[in-house]
Amino acid sequence: MAGFFIALLSGALMSVQGVFNTQVTKTTGMYVSNGWVQFSAFLVCLAVWFFMGRDSIGAIARVEPKYMLLGGVIGAGITWTVIKSMEQLGPAKAALLIVIAQLTVAYVIELFGMFGVEKEPLEWRKLGGLALSLIGVAIFQWK
Repeated sequence: MAGFFIALLSGALMSVQGVFNTQVTKTTGMYVSNGWVQFSAFLVCLAVWFFMGRDSIGAIARVEPKYMLLGGVIGAGITWTVIKSMEQLGPAKAALLIVIAQLTVAYVIELFGMFGVEKEPLEWRKLGGLALSLIGVAIFQWK
């Protein structure tokens, strides 16, 4: 049950962060804004690590496969794409499309067992849920 509430909090924080980042970009520009987001996240992680963690920093060198270390690069891409989509579509439409894309890609990752995730069988009810969410996008866009 805790995972359910954490996921809801994550979604809420992503939407608020997207709006904040888009507003900062209006003053600073895309790359300064994106750099600030990544740098401030690093500082928060460093502070939390200092007070709570103390996991070995050297353990990062043992991560396999090495391409898994690209999460920060992907994070910079996420920040850029969220800012641009919210700027052009507004927060609600952008968030809706972002969530649909997340759901679709996550399901494909599960279906094919990609990136070390356990492979799951195709379930028609999940495809139906995805189709229903796409219908929701169409209704949301309808004027």
